[in-house]
Amino acid sequence: MAVPGLEIAPMSLSDLDMVLDWAAEEGWNPGLDDARAFHAADDRGFFLARVGNEPVAAISVVNHDAGNAFLGLYLCRPDWRGQGIGLATWIHALDHAGARSVGLDGVAAQEANYAKSGFVRTGASLRHEGFWPAARSPEVRAADAADMPRLIELDAAAGGFSRPAFLNAWLAPDQPERSTRLLQKDGEIIGFATWRTCRDGTKIGPVIAPSTATALELIADIAAERPNGPLIVDLPEANTALRRALEGAGFTVPFATARMYRGTVPQTGPGLQAIATMELG
Repeated sequence: MAVPGLEIAPMSLSDLDMVLDWAAEEGWNPGLDDARAFHAADDRGFFLARVGNEPVAAISVVNHDAGNAFLGLYLCRPDWRGQGIGLATWIHALDHAGARSVGLDGVAAQEANYAKSGFVRTGASLRHEGFWPAARSPEVRAADAADMPRLIELDAAAGGFSRPAFLNAWLAPDQPERSTRLLQKDGEIIGFATWRTCRDGTKIGPVIAPSTATALELIADIAAERPNGPLIVDLPEANTALRRALEGAGFTVPFATARMYRGTVPQTGPGLQAIATMELG
């Protein structure tokens, strides 16, 4: 169904700031400095729909590499729902992915609609929120620019594909609202975790580590960095060991999303302890 006056175009960085405010209104609790890092991942992959001059809907389809993309930030303003605007924006944005496989984290209420576009549920992402005992480790330190190639390599092994544009912005050192802590044993970097300040609390992600114990070592270090909490960690449903540890310490699970893919599903590795963000994977 054609929508009179509907225009869909790539977002500017200021547009993305506005859309993240919409996301906050919907209870998504974005990071305070998410827009710049998101936009750097694929500055042509964020779309804003307008009717006349009024912004009414948004979506992102970020192309991470030649074979993989991730869909997020799918929003339509409440007064404009039910008119076909969201679907038109969805179709337009998916074209940006081309033949790439596309992943998403979707709310349960929309799962059947996503399936109509060829998306298949492969699991879930579970938000965990709470407090973890703070503990500094002599083997954890702040990441610096020289560490980026190794961190990107670890992330690719854990997630099943490489996303250097996103990570070079997400993991960049010396950011006031985001910092990456890495774990180094016997001179080798074996894991890392990034925290970011959100509208409420601190989100930690990704968490890339070879074991539950090393993941918790990173989380404990961040708990010392961010003592006011709460800490928020989005875990793959399959990561039962870390889920048990966090829930055993009193972390609640306020909501979950369906992890769905259209196309080939990336083969994740054992190092994927927690995802970076439900918007970009």
